[in-house]
Amino acid sequence: MTIKTYNIYFEKEYQIKMEVKARTTLEEHEKGAFKRKDAVFRNWISEDSDRFKPESGRYHLYISYGCPWAHRTLIVRNLKGLQDHVGLSIVHPTWRKTRPEKDDHFGWVFANPGDAPLTNSEGMGSFECEDVIPDNINNCKSVRELYELSNDTDGKYSVPVLWDKKEKVIVNNESSDIVRMLNTAFNKLSSRPDIDLYPEALRRKIDQINDQLYHNVNNGVYKTGFAKTQEAYNEAVTNLFNTLDIFEDILSKSRYVNGDELTETDIRLFVTLIRFDEAYHGNFKCNKKMIADYPNLLSHTRELYQNPIIRETVNMRHIKLVYYTSLPVLNHFAIVPAGPNFIGKLQERHNRDEIGQPSKYL
Repeated sequence: MTIKTYNIYFEKEYQIKMEVKARTTLEEHEKGAFKRKDAVFRNWISEDSDRFKPESGRYHLYISYGCPWAHRTLIVRNLKGLQDHVGLSIVHPTWRKTRPEKDDHFGWVFANPGDAPLTNSEGMGSFECEDVIPDNINNCKSVRELYELSNDTDGKYSVPVLWDKKEKVIVNNESSDIVRMLNTAFNKLSSRPDIDLYPEALRRKIDQINDQLYHNVNNGVYKTGFAKTQEAYNEAVTNLFNTLDIFEDILSKSRYVNGDELTETDIRLFVTLIRFDEAYHGNFKCNKKMIADYPNLLSHTRELYQNPIIRETVNMRHIKLVYYTSLPVLNHFAIVPAGPNFIGKLQERHNRDEIGQPSKYL
């Protein structure tokens, strides 16, 4: 498939999807397909905002190393050199009951390094409190408590959370919004203000490709893993691997997804690819192929991983623990597999110099 054909494919698919989305959402849900709830906190930090101004030390980012949506916000924070201006807390990768005295909800909880190991929600396993950063801002024990402090009534206690310490409220919990705020809103504070992962000239193309990447790959692995009928699974896994084939093709001709420079699309793709062989291939039944079987997807992942800033955001132990200990419906006994050591493959030489010049952002 040529680059031109690839772009036409995404443009046509994007238009068709937007036309049918409203009438198929319920139908897909009734077929046993996984449907993700939308984020509800969508405030924006900007110089023009009457409420949320970009200020050093005012905002705090709550993430999980294991969550791909949270991971991409951490990558952008660090690429932009905002570590001294936007604080960070990192949850334990194993979900626990968040209000055991009240209900059976389980989700993200905080821990201190060196705390006693946690079991999963079924009391299985023993998982050390390593590489965690507690909530030293609000002293919350769970992410759920952050939402309750913000008077949330939605009940989706997800990460990432971008918190305003001044007003003591969640600013935003939509990762795509947070990525774009971190990309531009803090440029006066950033040590790398030249980095622009969402350049104006490419925005329409990025939005269209991101839409397909989200539906068929980023969220496609979840649609596959959480499908409740064979029909829903077959549709999701087919869309997933057809789209991976398309990205494999484009990366055989272009160093980055949108051309000669790194964009947010590459980061969105990376966070799924680095989890694929270790988690999605096995626990989510995305097992038609591994990323190690795609020369260009693998090499693209290698290039980004071999950047020291991005590599420091990758914690494969947390990634595997999230998927194998926090989803008892898929892995009741919380057995964490030994392989396949995808990180070892990422340390080998990549082929991207044969495709084009490296990004000045890496």
